[in-house]
Amino acid sequence: MKPSRPADLEARLARLDRLAGMMDARYGIPFTPWRIGWDGILGLVPGIGDTLALAPAAYIALEGYRLGADRRTLARMGVNAGLDYVVGLVPFVGDFFDVAFKANKRNIALLKENLASPSRNPGAGAGVGASTNREDRPGRY
Repeated sequence: MKPSRPADLEARLARLDRLAGMMDARYGIPFTPWRIGWDGILGLVPGIGDTLALAPAAYIALEGYRLGADRRTLARMGVNAGLDYVVGLVPFVGDFFDVAFKANKRNIALLKENLASPSRNPGAGAGVGASTNREDRPGRY
């Protein structure tokens, strides 16, 4: 039986997920399957909009750090946010990229995956009496 996460962690992840949704997929574009958020809308304002949209992305990364995400995950989150920012500065191309790439949603997915990984929770997913010692389990390491 997998241990449940603390309620505080679940609440913080839910808040970050709502923020990412607001930034990347808040509004549906009529007659299309695409969604746009405040990141894409702010990106329409040259320079300033993309810089403003970087603040929530930085907050998501900071919360990831506070929640204990590993360095690799934080680095990937930084690359996503940086790519979104740099490409977003390019007129027209950046606007379409903001709608398609959804860096904040990607970062939340990375964070959730990292925090739920079995290496962070030894014994997670192991049945009663199952060994968590590598030497006791068959397989390649």
